[in-house]
Amino acid sequence: MVVVFGSINLDLVSRVERFPAPGETLTGSAFATFPGGKGANQALAAARAGADVSLYGAVGRDLFADRALELLAAGNVDLAGVARVDDATGCASILVDAQGENCIVVVPGANALADPICVPEEILAPETVVVLQREVPAAANEALIRRARHKGSRIVLNAAPARPLSMEVLRMVDVLIVNQDEAAALASQLGWPGAAEAFARATGRAGTIAAIVTLGDQGAVCQFGDETHYVTAPAVSVVDTTGAGDAFVGALAAALDAGCALPDAPRRAVAAGTVACTSRGAQPSLPYRSAIEALLPSVTTRSS
Repeated sequence: MVVVFGSINLDLVSRVERFPAPGETLTGSAFATFPGGKGANQALAAARAGADVSLYGAVGRDLFADRALELLAAGNVDLAGVARVDDATGCASILVDAQGENCIVVVPGANALADPICVPEEILAPETVVVLQREVPAAANEALIRRARHKGSRIVLNAAPARPLSMEVLRMVDVLIVNQDEAAALASQLGWPGAAEAFARATGRAGTIAAIVTLGDQGAVCQFGDETHYVTAPAVSVVDTTGAGDAFVGALAAALDAGCALPDAPRRAVAAGTVACTSRGAQPSLPYRSAIEALLPSVTTRSS
């Protein structure tokens, strides 16, 4: 089973030719709303990749809540652990430019009230993969990480968005996933080298079983013990990169849950993230297992 504790948002997406400068107003070409939030996205990504998934988090009692949960419900994600609270459902304002790149502003709303106590003790078992991100309070994440570590669950932390992270928490994590900007921010805080490969190696030396730095259209660099693996993504026509990182995390968690070894699981994750870039919207673009497996032969790896 995959247990995801994290954010649930409604994404408000505007398409623009380019991003505005400070004080500048641009006219966009399209607008749409999509369910989103890193926790929700990763839960749905894991479910579409073939895992049994339970999501824990919080939404408001407003009209955004049902819209934010609809694709999760349709995707057979267990939502019994999603609380309704007296705050607005989380919201993300997203700009997507003509090249498919994005910039995002997130208002946490109900996500600030996500309570790790809602995750039952009995599901925190050695066969459970627990997935967390950083769009909920750090104290809530840390409390769940401690409980999951005590129970022997495998812990996957997507340290996004970038925030300070203590060495104590880092050493309790089995798999750390960051992008290049997040790696640089953590490296600055921890006094480590900021380059992707060097950061991954430093994380491994600190005691984390696996460290993965995603490299956008270049794939990912992964450190497993003394081995560094480079996973190269195939070239595709990029439509929208929103949700690609969450597709990566969810597919990786599903692969680990299915018994896939760590050196192999990132290949499935890179395939999922690549497919996600070919469609618009975070959750609508999350690929099913069949699409991941179809692209898998085009994903290459090398190790050193």
